[in-house]
Amino acid sequence: MTLPLIVGVDGSDPSLVAVDWAVDEAVRHGLTLRLVHASLWERYAGTMPPLGGGRFSERALAEHLVASAAERAARRAPGLRVTTDILPAEAVDALLHEGANAHALVVGDRGRGELKGLLLGSVSLGVAARAHCPVIVVRGGEPGVVGLHERVLLGVGDTATSGRAVDFAVREAEVRGCALDAVRAWRHPAPVGAGDGDHERRAATLLDEALRAPLAAHPDVRVRRATVEGPARAVLMDRSAAADLLVLGARHRHGHFGLQLGRVGHTLLHHAECPVAIVPQLA
Repeated sequence: MTLPLIVGVDGSDPSLVAVDWAVDEAVRHGLTLRLVHASLWERYAGTMPPLGGGRFSERALAEHLVASAAERAARRAPGLRVTTDILPAEAVDALLHEGANAHALVVGDRGRGELKGLLLGSVSLGVAARAHCPVIVVRGGEPGVVGLHERVLLGVGDTATSGRAVDFAVREAEVRGCALDAVRAWRHPAPVGAGDGDHERRAATLLDEALRAPLAAHPDVRVRRATVEGPARAVLMDRSAAADLLVLGARHRHGHFGLQLGRVGHTLLHHAECPVAIVPQLA
């Protein structure tokens, strides 16, 4: 069974940009697009007396949001199969539940009602940090969002985080017919000098090993390999300005506050100049 591509909608401008991006992605992969809006009105319906028709207004608003998003998707891709749903839950919980049966989840970088100055909204961050399917946060400038660069950027980390991410990035480059820029950052020890060549060669070896099997399965994908000295988050942020999608692997770590993203993923979700896909490496 082919799983749908799911996008969270709330009527905000970033949400509508995410819908457009998800429509194009669903068409590329031949997927059904599922538009989901989370609303708590159903949970509380009947438990409190209506005040000026408040709960009915909430229901009408939710129905209007998903209907408008579906119409927008239909105009952008008339032949695309689109389904909609309104879920009685908090937004993060609803999207995480939907992600259990999704090709991927797509969200905007901020939601309705959140401050415009925020670099990343709480729902987007919560979903990206905890979902067990790939999550794409649609952010950055118009050239990257629209896909004018014709490049998918892949940050290759250690083997514990990169397997599924490499597969995801190779498939994305294939369906887009574009180049894959695979980057492995490395750091020299202090003091600078002796041994730097060894560290760079080790980075190149790890990069080749990570790409070997996925490229064997998709031999037509054009790959540009790069090993770059410097902090991974700075290297990838700089290169995201010339990419249409940045793909990162993540190993969900159980900490005091639950499942957390690593520092590189957290930084790039806030600052990358193109959409960011977080692909969890599941145990």
